[in-house]
Amino acid sequence: MATTLGLSSGIHHVLPQKPTFDVTSSSNVSDAMGDNDMLTSDGDNSTLESLTYSFTIPFSFVPGPDPNQIILATAQARERWLHPPDSPPNLPISSLPVYQKSINDIRELCKRLSPGLVGRTTVSVTELKAENTLRKKQTTSVGLWIAGEPAEVHKARGLILQSVPVAMVNSCVNIDHDQYYLSDGLPNPRITIHLERIAQFTGTDIFVLKPPDTTFLAAVYQGSQAAQYRRLKIVIFGDYESVEHAKTRVLIMIDDLLGQQIISTFMELSVQSLVCGRGRKNVKLIESATRTAIYFPPPFPQVYGYSPPNSTRRDPDQIFITGNSREDLAKAERMLLNLSSHLRIFVKDVSVTLGKIDYILLQRLDDVKKIMDANGTFVQFPVLGSPSSLIRVQGSEALHLERTIKAIMVICGNFYNASWWIMDSPLTRLFPKPLEVQKLLIDVAAFTGVSIAFNKQVFEFSGTDDKVKAAMRILSDVPFVKENPYQIRVKIELANEHKEFVSGKKNGKINKIMGQSNIQIIFDTFNEYNFFIDVCGGKFDTTMLGLKLVEQELPAAVSFHVPDAYHKRIIGIGGQHIQRIMKKYSVFVKFSNAMERGAIGRSESEGSKVDNVICRTPARNAANLELVKSEIMAMVQRADADIVQEHVDIPRLLHRTLMAERQILDDLESKWGCSIIFPSTEMASDIVTIKGPQWQVPNMVHEFLALIPETHVIRLKNSPELEELLKQNEFKENVAERMSRQFGIKIEPMVDNAAESPGGRRSTSNEGDYMRIAFTYTRNYAGVLREAIEMFTSFLVAHRIETDSIKGTFPRPKSDSFEDFGPFFHSAVFQKPQSRVGSSNGSIRRLSGDAGSLLGDQVLHAEPVHFDDTTEAAFYHGDRKASLPDTGSVGPPGSSGSISSTRTSFSLGRKGSNVWEGGIEATGLLDGEEWTKLESDRSRSNSVII
Repeated sequence: MATTLGLSSGIHHVLPQKPTFDVTSSSNVSDAMGDNDMLTSDGDNSTLESLTYSFTIPFSFVPGPDPNQIILATAQARERWLHPPDSPPNLPISSLPVYQKSINDIRELCKRLSPGLVGRTTVSVTELKAENTLRKKQTTSVGLWIAGEPAEVHKARGLILQSVPVAMVNSCVNIDHDQYYLSDGLPNPRITIHLERIAQFTGTDIFVLKPPDTTFLAAVYQGSQAAQYRRLKIVIFGDYESVEHAKTRVLIMIDDLLGQQIISTFMELSVQSLVCGRGRKNVKLIESATRTAIYFPPPFPQVYGYSPPNSTRRDPDQIFITGNSREDLAKAERMLLNLSSHLRIFVKDVSVTLGKIDYILLQRLDDVKKIMDANGTFVQFPVLGSPSSLIRVQGSEALHLERTIKAIMVICGNFYNASWWIMDSPLTRLFPKPLEVQKLLIDVAAFTGVSIAFNKQVFEFSGTDDKVKAAMRILSDVPFVKENPYQIRVKIELANEHKEFVSGKKNGKINKIMGQSNIQIIFDTFNEYNFFIDVCGGKFDTTMLGLKLVEQELPAAVSFHVPDAYHKRIIGIGGQHIQRIMKKYSVFVKFSNAMERGAIGRSESEGSKVDNVICRTPARNAANLELVKSEIMAMVQRADADIVQEHVDIPRLLHRTLMAERQILDDLESKWGCSIIFPSTEMASDIVTIKGPQWQVPNMVHEFLALIPETHVIRLKNSPELEELLKQNEFKENVAERMSRQFGIKIEPMVDNAAESPGGRRSTSNEGDYMRIAFTYTRNYAGVLREAIEMFTSFLVAHRIETDSIKGTFPRPKSDSFEDFGPFFHSAVFQKPQSRVGSSNGSIRRLSGDAGSLLGDQVLHAEPVHFDDTTEAAFYHGDRKASLPDTGSVGPPGSSGSISSTRTSFSLGRKGSNVWEGGIEATGLLDGEEWTKLESDRSRSNSVII
């Protein structure tokens, strides 16, 4: 029942009956798009007697890879994601063959639908310039125009959206150089064959790409950072669900190559998020306790309806677990099943308008994932374009379930519905021809991204707030629309808790707005969480003015966390302190305690703390929100107030090793009052977040990096003099011990017969032995690695030891701009040195083993489990009875069963330890000739183009 507020005159605007389409509309919002358009029509006048509807296909146009960076491409991937060789330059992304095929598929589908399902369908492709759209860049819009009965039109729209890959994405997985290449410098056939099979099985296209230009990176980054940027990238292209499926299997492939064992288990999809817990706390604890990685499926299977031809979807209940031993895998599986068997489950269905469901699926699904992750809940949506209007929310606690629903309802508030009635009167002009109406609808949809319908003299708009207002402005300039009497209604959805805040009964805000703009405002109940605000008017300008005034009264809010111990101090006796702040800034402030948050009797870690203070004010006063937050936080001690985050790049494969040292990490967190947040396994991210007080985070980062062992290797051309010098006590006392004491770096020389090829791949050398110098340290000492290398080289120079080639040293940074003039003179003063001092791209062995492996010893380990017939059944077909072989063969490092030289075997220690067993070889720098060429190029262009 609608409630009318502020109608003191007793005069009500009479609105025509709401058209059927507005009740059952199924619309979506696309990205703005757009230049060549193709429009066809047979001129049938009957279209104006039925529903005519236009919308844009919300393609997410993802650019293909750089052709110059491609090392490997699966079958037909180049043909789909690269422009043909004879194509003109600067073609738009939408002209890639993969998108052109989708557009042609839509045309063919519309031809099949037109005779039977709907009266008529038309596909329009429009290239929009920047000045013609809300977007900054030029892009393409694929619009459709459908005419027919409302139910048939919506059915056709759903079929079209579910038949094409609207959510095209790409995803990247890093792989180390020495994991992809064998010792002979050729790609590992196990990887290339398996990537091909993954692409075929999941319906995706996979590329292996080169790392960025290491010439520039070696000058900017040192040690481990330069090595990390040399990693190859496995980039997966396809629709959202297929890419997630392929990404998981690529990650499992890498785990298999590293000797990890693999099993799969099954758990109902709707309880997986609940088992993971808030912030995925539960699953992270399981992974750290068992030294395993747990791969959950995407939480929204088949939500888009589309499936690539001849592909296989992942079982939504299937979970993969990888680990070092069968005992660890079994333990992780038992812990997951125990958690699922003790869950309390609360379920609730909520009604949401169809257009807003599609809007969430197409544009805000990532936000819903974050909401689910923060609350440990599961949300089930209907398929894109479905006539269903219910979403189901499931949680283990009623409080978090309600929070999830409210957060989703807030997202719905960004979606507007609007109606434009052409009123019947003696002055009403005749409508234009059907072809003109069709062209109008397609243009409005293409230029703004809204869904627009026309039925019985009523235009209907659905989309985000700014796009709906832009579409109505375009329509207001159409002659036959603005010259006829009309009525406009804009519908805004808002949370019920904000009704009193917006209506302002005490100060008559709604009456003031209606008086200023000559409009009508109606509050209409929708469900137990949200209500509608209808802004109605008879003139476009006054209606837009009234809408603007209403939007200024909508609540703007900011929320943050303040420890409960400070609440009473901030509120003050009788609320004096907080009342003064609220009056000063005209901002409402609300505190929630542990009982209200459902956290009574439970401790909240820094990573799981929730916002317990909310500041709310009308949108016109939003600038004061940060001022209020600053004044409140000024009452909090420094240790609790300035909470910041710092991101640390740690190789993903080290995460489970670090997480297994839970006691060490707990001690660090307790010592510095910070928290360490590892990314989820499915993200395959190298970024670890350190969160805590601003003045403590640097200390925390320093000690955390002390847990990361690394090794940098340089190779010198060997000679008897060099070998004899490195055996003397003088080297031990003046270099090795001094370097350990001064820099915290351990130096280990040994003879090595392996050479480095120009591409950074190791190969057998017949030119003589090399002296391998390994610098072992922890990440917090990486900044002094250059000084350690210079100490060693200075020692060699002092003893007149010359080498023909030095590989692995850092290039000398350019420090004197006068050197730019050097290449233009043939003077010996400016001559570049001819001896090669530097390194070609060295090898990365990110997962090296114990101290023996650092010295090149052969360390035997179990052969990784291969994808034999038994494991293939479990891996590809979800065979619930399939299992792994009980035993594995034993082979030497570098054999066909393993890409890494040794198994992971890290010995984590504390700050101050100078000797580390195991580590990471992090070479990969420039040799002297490459660096000289780089400086020469810079002198000619005064810049380095990356």
